Amino acid sequence: MARYSTTVSSTLSAQEAFRFMANFENVASWDPGVTEASSKDEGDVAIGTSFTVVSKFLGLKTPLVYRVVEFEPESRIRLVAETATLRSDDEIIVSALGEGSSVTYNADLNLRGALRLADPLLGLAFRTIGDRARDGLRKALNP
Repeated sequence: MARYSTTVSSTLSAQEAFRFMANFENVASWDPGVTEASSKDEGDVAIGTSFTVVSKFLGLKTPLVYRVVEFEPESRIRLVAETATLRSDDEIIVSALGEGSSVTYNADLNLRGALRLADPLLGLAFRTIGDRARDGLRKALNP
């Protein structure tokens, strides 16, 4: 299993930052490993809302369907994507910080089947990928 966790301070209010993060289509604007993202549903984000996210890793584009499995309005969202070869579990926690906010992003990536043997290597690569996403997130949350 590969794990990445980061916390970013934002000039956006907690409400604004949560709205931005909960609309997971926005992941394409701050994560350079994501080539495209779209919502599969109309309306407000809630438990069951799905997003299609296309990630590029080692030159391969991989479409993942993330589904909201936990949702606490204005503060926390958890999204999970599962395929035959991997499971991605992402949690976003937003809290007020002075006039701005603090955004914590936790991501767990588990390989399945024979690919599990590559878990130690994935952990190293995931750190680099996560750091690039963190840098993009800092820019996006501090316009």
